[in-house]
Amino acid sequence: MMRTRPLKVALLGCGVVGSEVARIMTTHADDLAARIGAPVELAGVAVRRPSKVRAGIDPSLVTTDATALVKRGDIDVVVEVIGGIEPARSLITTAFEHGASVVSANKALLAQDGAALHAAAEEHGKDLYYEAAVAGAIPLIRPLRESLAGDKINRVMGIVNGTTNFILDKMDSTGAGYQEALDEATALGYAEADPTADVEGFDAAAKAAILAGIAFHTRVRLDDVYREGMTEVTSADFRSAKEMGCTIKLLAICERSKDGASVTARVHPAMIPLSHPLASVRGAYNAVFVESDAAGQLMFYGPGAGGSPTASAVLGDLVAVCRNRLNGATGPGESAYAALPVSPMGEVVTRYHISLDVADKPGVLAQVATVFAEHGVSIDTVRQQGKDGEASLVVVTHRASDASLTGTVEALRKLDTVRGVASIMRVEGE
Repeated sequence: MMRTRPLKVALLGCGVVGSEVARIMTTHADDLAARIGAPVELAGVAVRRPSKVRAGIDPSLVTTDATALVKRGDIDVVVEVIGGIEPARSLITTAFEHGASVVSANKALLAQDGAALHAAAEEHGKDLYYEAAVAGAIPLIRPLRESLAGDKINRVMGIVNGTTNFILDKMDSTGAGYQEALDEATALGYAEADPTADVEGFDAAAKAAILAGIAFHTRVRLDDVYREGMTEVTSADFRSAKEMGCTIKLLAICERSKDGASVTARVHPAMIPLSHPLASVRGAYNAVFVESDAAGQLMFYGPGAGGSPTASAVLGDLVAVCRNRLNGATGPGESAYAALPVSPMGEVVTRYHISLDVADKPGVLAQVATVFAEHGVSIDTVRQQGKDGEASLVVVTHRASDASLTGTVEALRKLDTVRGVASIMRVEGE
């Protein structure tokens, strides 16, 4: 039997995502009510610019006083899509204190203060759901913390930023340079006027922190994630990748150590074989590859950003939270029982592709090989080209630690025959 009294929802933010959430709540009201077991009512919308016309939203619901809205006491669920750290953090904790559960899309806040927010939700017996914080419409958070709750996840590797994937895909498919590809992404609306958060990896790092925390039952903060942007990736790097049967992606990689005693979380550009499923992810799409003991290899793929896709994830959480509300229950909260240490980047072991500018004369290869050997880095392949006294030397290593590779490169720079290090890129996905 359906309850007639509606569940009241407060919406914080009414931009691209928030306006889509409000629209779907209105146009799909009957379906949502049937799925939940009670009607849902948009009880208030907090915005910064109240004079802006918002189609389909009753102007009487619009307020600039978000704090008063979440303090009302009759609000069942607060949907937070304003982003940033403050005032979002204070509004969410205030919502818990006044009896509301929370659905959020705020990756930056969850990566920085997820533990405190989960603690506040648990203290007040409320839900904190955030499927929309990672990979847009792709169902990922719930599968990791519910569907795979009985499994042991060993690795999560994915493309979690559509802007960077569009740029790198354009560089790969057309031979465009970084700036040219970025300009096209901006013109098409895939990149912000200030793309720093995307192209420097901040956005992906926040998502990596969230994914690692859930996958490994360990608190992983944004500061724990190694981050390297993609602004230095060149057309020459793509040519080298193609010669190896690879392409280049900006990857978020979260993995458990072989002995299971620690975890790592990192974001950086990497070459991946064309045979790997992530290599075929084109345009602004996202995909996440999960490896676990029992389930094996799984891949989640779909649109990772945009108003409608992200609103879809928000509404999915809203339905789940409302169902919990009707049943007097809460869903899964934070699971951090493993409390594994997060290892520094220096301990990460992977393959490397190093391109060197060297003098074109006898003995150079022997000198370079000696440096690698002295630092315990084994060479897989070497390719040399040169003329007129100058040459390029491309070295691909077997698996080595980041710390040993760093020491190797520092020593290479001291050789008189090495004019410079053109590029260093990790090779993943084997």
